[in-house]
Amino acid sequence: MKVQKVKISGGSQDFWLVLGEDFMPIQEIDSYLRYLHSIGKSPNTVRSYAFHLKEFWLFLSQSNIQWSDVGLKQMSQFISFLKKGRCDNVELLRQSQSIRTERTINTIVTAVTAFYDYHSRVSDVDAIDNKSITNYKGKTYKPFLHHISKSDSTVRNILKLKEPKKRPDTLTADQVKQLISAAKSLRDKFLLMMLYETGMRIGECLGLRHEDIKSWDKTIVVKPRSDNTNGARAKSYESRTIDVSSDLMGLYTDYVVNEFGDIDSDYVFINIWGKDIGKPLAYSTVYTKFRRLSEKHEIPFSPHIFRHTHATELLRSGWDASYVQKRLGHKDVQTTINTYAHLTDADLKHAFNTFNKGDSL
Repeated sequence: MKVQKVKISGGSQDFWLVLGEDFMPIQEIDSYLRYLHSIGKSPNTVRSYAFHLKEFWLFLSQSNIQWSDVGLKQMSQFISFLKKGRCDNVELLRQSQSIRTERTINTIVTAVTAFYDYHSRVSDVDAIDNKSITNYKGKTYKPFLHHISKSDSTVRNILKLKEPKKRPDTLTADQVKQLISAAKSLRDKFLLMMLYETGMRIGECLGLRHEDIKSWDKTIVVKPRSDNTNGARAKSYESRTIDVSSDLMGLYTDYVVNEFGDIDSDYVFINIWGKDIGKPLAYSTVYTKFRRLSEKHEIPFSPHIFRHTHATELLRSGWDASYVQKRLGHKDVQTTINTYAHLTDADLKHAFNTFNKGDSL
């Protein structure tokens, strides 16, 4: 089994197929991936689901299990398969280290349950309904999905592994300055500074048009678009406006005047040298540049680490989590709190010292 990338006819986006042992697309997976594409899921999301479902189908094949006969027992076996990387019925007396993290396993299981959710609502529902399942309470459900749907969180949590809490990686102010200073072009400096100052996702930056930057108002409007020729996507389906500094707008002006020049393109971040002048920057180009910059200056970073850094600095400076949520474009403030409201011992010491100064006793 393998995942294969194909180009959609007449479009710029890639699509992903999961091929079986006969090198033909697996129909059940193919229909679900096409559904995800039709409702506007990003190519990266479709790609991830394709690889996750390939692992699930590999497990089914090695275990000789039909996809319509899957219940809690089989899902538990699948989780064991994800941990060990193989199917076997031998339980080791000494627990070996999992080849995947708890978070990765939970992500894969979520993809599988969403796959069953889709098929329980369309033509394949009878194949699932034929297999009733009984949970630990002795309560019988017809479709497999009922064990893991949002309507029954207790049962759904049976399949969820406890994830160790991990603080997002961030950069120091000195590291950010070093990286921006080391960038060779005004375009790259502007991109790095925008990522750091706005907390925008890299897809949001690469999809920016000049009309989205309001220099006179010092704001940037993030607009979701599905027709970007470089495949850039904004994760949120809602537009939002981000206030920025005069320094960032000044750098934008320098970039447009001195490097962008007379190039005819609506996109902000484009190729300004080589044979593809004027074409919008691709994800791969940015990641290659950042990797080289990281290796040269021995500072591990990715585009997303600037988002973590920006959010962390806002929270440490006293911003309310609801403000940070709006700025980052999270749907739910709890996502912001769970992801970014992390405190170090130094943060707690600073907060106590600030509180203690106001103690009149």
